[in-house]
Amino acid sequence: MSDILSKFQTSAEGLSESEVQKRQSKYGLNELEEKKPKSLIKLFLEQFIDVLNGLLFVASIAAYAVGDIIDSAVILLAILLNAILGFIQEYRSQKAVEMLKSFTTQESIVRRNSKIQKIESKYLTIGDIVILEEGDKVPADLILIESNDLKVDESFLTGESEPASKDIDDEVHMDSNIISGNAEGVVTKIGMETAIGEIAGMVQEESEDTPLQNKVSKLGKVLSFISIIVCVFVFILELSKGIPIVETFMTAVSLAVAAVPEGLPAVLTLTLALGMQQMAKSNAIVKRLLSVETLGSCTVICSDKTGTLTENKMTVRESYFFNENKTSLIGVLCNNAVINNDEIIGDPTDGAILKYFNNASDDYGSYKRVNEIPLDSNRKMMSCEYTCSEENNIILSKGAPEIILNKSKYIDDNGNIKIITPEIKEMVLKKTGEMANDALRVIGFAYKTKDSLDDEENLIFTGLVGIIDPPKKEAEKAVKECQNAGIKVVMITGDYEITAKAIASELNILTTGKVITGSELEKLSDEEYMEIVEDIEVYARVKPTQKMRIVETLKRKGHIVSMTGDGVNDAPALKKASIGVAMGNGTEVAQEAADMIIEDNNFATIVKAVEEGRKIYDNIKRFVKFQVSTNIGAILTIIGTSLLNLPIPFTPVQLLWINIVMDGPPAQTLGMEGAEKNIMKRKPETGDILNKKVLTRILISGLVMAIGTTGVFLYQTQISTQTKAMTVAFTLFVIYQLFNALNCKSDSEESSKYLYLGIVLSLLLQILIIYIPQLQIIFKTTAIGIADWIMIVITASTIIIVEKIMNRMIK
Repeated sequence: MSDILSKFQTSAEGLSESEVQKRQSKYGLNELEEKKPKSLIKLFLEQFIDVLNGLLFVASIAAYAVGDIIDSAVILLAILLNAILGFIQEYRSQKAVEMLKSFTTQESIVRRNSKIQKIESKYLTIGDIVILEEGDKVPADLILIESNDLKVDESFLTGESEPASKDIDDEVHMDSNIISGNAEGVVTKIGMETAIGEIAGMVQEESEDTPLQNKVSKLGKVLSFISIIVCVFVFILELSKGIPIVETFMTAVSLAVAAVPEGLPAVLTLTLALGMQQMAKSNAIVKRLLSVETLGSCTVICSDKTGTLTENKMTVRESYFFNENKTSLIGVLCNNAVINNDEIIGDPTDGAILKYFNNASDDYGSYKRVNEIPLDSNRKMMSCEYTCSEENNIILSKGAPEIILNKSKYIDDNGNIKIITPEIKEMVLKKTGEMANDALRVIGFAYKTKDSLDDEENLIFTGLVGIIDPPKKEAEKAVKECQNAGIKVVMITGDYEITAKAIASELNILTTGKVITGSELEKLSDEEYMEIVEDIEVYARVKPTQKMRIVETLKRKGHIVSMTGDGVNDAPALKKASIGVAMGNGTEVAQEAADMIIEDNNFATIVKAVEEGRKIYDNIKRFVKFQVSTNIGAILTIIGTSLLNLPIPFTPVQLLWINIVMDGPPAQTLGMEGAEKNIMKRKPETGDILNKKVLTRILISGLVMAIGTTGVFLYQTQISTQTKAMTVAFTLFVIYQLFNALNCKSDSEESSKYLYLGIVLSLLLQILIIYIPQLQIIFKTTAIGIADWIMIVITASTIIIVEKIMNRMIK
């Protein structure tokens, strides 16, 4: 003790008031510092700094320039909606550290100037002596100078389900809970220097963009480049043909609108919002809109063990009795836990034993406890003395099996008391070893009638129980589904290696891969770790900072990483992961740092969320493919007619109609398609939304629409007026879009009624602007006949034929 006190320049009487003030000036207060948050105005304005938003502003200006104020306003509204959603999610992330601050202890008992005082915890300083009692929270990081059977729950930092016994010279961390015993400790770290303080610093780091944000941003840059090139080309080409500059400019501006899928953010928002609602029905609450899709793309789920894959309830799994009735008596009476409405209050191990034997507890009302020898880390056993009206006092003991066995002289073989022979002892130790190898915590039981000898000598051995925090029933199936879907499940726990191995093997997480401990990981260089990271299936005894390293290394390997957890220790990794998934019964800090909360604390719910995420990503690809192929078709049609010295087949208003109005119902309903039949039998998709295969299909579809529209327009210019030729070409292009929407529907067992309704609505709108005189004036259209409609439908159906050919040729 004296060494610790001298190291921190204090004495057994505690610090003087003058020394406290001096140290507070040097070290500051014992509180978590919060980075100065961005102002709400700055946070909101930053949401507009985005490539896609920039393109949308251009589209809005273009729409306004051609006199379409309504469309301009709608686009601006979409930009505002995106900004509000982004603002909300970033504001929430700034609140994480406030949750940590609310987690800290408010008051502490200290010894200063030989006096016991109660002070606000923020005024603790290095060298203060803190007094800890059962039920307290540790107010700072301490080293113990006294300890009386102290047990500390530090699961929020370590992930271990059992309380840790703490002796003199052991360290206890801020916000750990004192389960039993009492102690005194010297403050070694305060505020941001504590373990929880380090976590607070990590949680405040900037959030990274989601994979979908990166993909949409990349798509925006590509479309922006295409838009600029095409607009400049058409402007120069039309100007060289002697067309007035104002008309040429209007065409180029309209084409700019056609080149940008400004409906994308609105459809994206709707699709993600619908996905959020569906996930909420399955107990998965999504906090960040763009994170809905991410889980569907993840390649690795890093799962905490305790409370996520396991029940977080110590349970007797195996027993070995010589006398079950006597063992039950000991288990119930030599026990300080209480069961209240199925909730265990007290030590988890005691609670598990009590629950296992609880059915027999009503038979022991005549027993009265008169003495207790509490469990401590040296003796590793607990004994209680009871009186009974029918017997002499009885001593009941339980503890580490090898200790209990060594203290026992006899066994109770169902009422037949025998001397323990070497063979019996070997048999019991063998069984103990088998249970321990299965990661069970083994407890031995013994008793005797009180005699003149030591209460814990010459005991009568009755049996063993093996206790474990068991896997959840649904977890094994959920892990298998993840593996079938090409998602690797990695267990990351602060628990012991043997326990982690046993649970991971039972859940088939540990198959052919490696198990590594935190200390082993610490010895690996970044290069060495990078080489083996994909082979590791289980991490045991890890620290919070190591969880961060695991996630970061997997991400550098190109993985989209989901991290699940429930404790304060998980918060930094939850924030760093591609998508952080917190448990519903977890700490507020973990939930605030996460992107998604699983309300029922069930790993199986994550699998449902993965399926929903994949469906959402598929639907995003559907409407992106639909919208971009439409835009490409319009661009190629205008370029083609310009090169053939034909008039532009669409007016600027018609282009706006095609791109904004006609994209609306079909694109929106494509975002509501059901899941593909094989959705959980395929590998995760981590590439760009527009990969080479998708781009090839889009270009071919766009080319088919352009050739068909240009050909029909050329034919119509020779047999009818220019207004009718433009109306037929315009209508043909619209019908091409509607057929193309059918090409993009999912192969799902669910009905596509919304898509069909969207197509019917778009068709009706097109008919209205062709045949209503007032709308004919606005859109420069004219009525067309049955023969024209037949030609339009036959020509547009080629897009369906080409799609079927591509399905066979482009896999």
